Amino acid sequence: MGKKLVTSIEIGHNKIVTLIGEINNNNIKILGRGKNKSKGINKTGIYDLESIKNCIEKSINKAEKMAEHKIKSAYLSISHKNIKCHNEIGIIPVSGKEIKKQDIKNVIYSAKSIKINNEHIMLHVIPQEYSIDKISGIKNPIGLSGMRMKGKVHLITCHKEIYKNIKKSIEKCKIKVNKLIFSGIASSEAVLTNEEKKLGVCMIDIGSNSIDLSIYYNGYTIYNHVIPYASELVTNDISYAFSISYKKAENIKINYGCTTVPILEKVKNNNILDSYGNIIKNITIQRLIDVIEPRYEELLNIVKSKIIKIQKKIYKITGKEIEIKKGIVITGGGSKIKFLKHCAKKIFLTQVRIATPKDIKYKNKKIYDPIYSTSVGILKYVRKNNKFDKKTKNKNFIKSIVSKINKWIIK
Repeated sequence: MGKKLVTSIEIGHNKIVTLIGEINNNNIKILGRGKNKSKGINKTGIYDLESIKNCIEKSINKAEKMAEHKIKSAYLSISHKNIKCHNEIGIIPVSGKEIKKQDIKNVIYSAKSIKINNEHIMLHVIPQEYSIDKISGIKNPIGLSGMRMKGKVHLITCHKEIYKNIKKSIEKCKIKVNKLIFSGIASSEAVLTNEEKKLGVCMIDIGSNSIDLSIYYNGYTIYNHVIPYASELVTNDISYAFSISYKKAENIKINYGCTTVPILEKVKNNNILDSYGNIIKNITIQRLIDVIEPRYEELLNIVKSKIIKIQKKIYKITGKEIEIKKGIVITGGGSKIKFLKHCAKKIFLTQVRIATPKDIKYKNKKIYDPIYSTSVGILKYVRKNNKFDKKTKNKNFIKSIVSKINKWIIK
């Protein structure tokens, strides 16, 4: 199989990340990485197009320089409180003696043809499983016989204006947008295993201004949601509690922040130092915990309530209990706070894993950081949902024919 270069761009409230990856069926090799601070965007969306464009260009330039490759098109992530999800069903009669690809296309079309909010646009149509007559739980129905086929799909939609503005910010950089991918789906691809998706798992990506939540069961996603507040609240709490600047509070959170008391057993003293190495008066690690722990517990309890709500909803509709047997997987920049795993276990009462991107190649370990889960996940999503080998073979075949014709003409 031929190799293909693919670009992912994550436009977050706090950072913009550009990755250039070399993709084939077996692995992803990161050739270029660019990271830049975001300006002109907040939790409501883009409010200064020129500012965000300049930030995107800086991130792109860094990645291009490292990879020695000019970016022409890219896949983007998108996360916003107005992203919605639906589980829908399509039903069709089987057209022939056995089910073919066209039947699958027809049943998916039937399922996604429901009327969605006029202000929304479709982001994802994700097949879950199929039923043929009275046989259910079928993953691949091609070749099977039956009279009637039912298909279950998961639909993810986004507000049109949010979609258009994110797309426009990239197009102003003279780059073609291939597709917008929900950040929760992307991060799940980066950090979850197939076993976790099959047995039941909840992926939580804690960013600066939002939390992406994705629940998987029986191998496919059943619920996606965006909670419009996250670790920035913690920084604001520290700033307010100790009457210090936001920037200083953020630095203290990154260097000393933790969610529980065991940190006292790990450090020799309880002091917090400023950037010059001086002890900061009136702020101790214990006092910091007293500020951080309640806020993280609040955020995690919101996630827990969402999980319980969707479990009850699915049970009411189908009579099936959705178990999260593989527990909770947490990623994103907000997952880097010390002892979060201990705090989360107290809330969810199940196994918890703090996750970094997996199954990728890069020249150093910087990419194996929770802040890159969405960016890496975009590349993994593209590899999973696009077949490059067929396109590459076709291109090579055409090049071969053209080459032979040119030689024949010359002769």
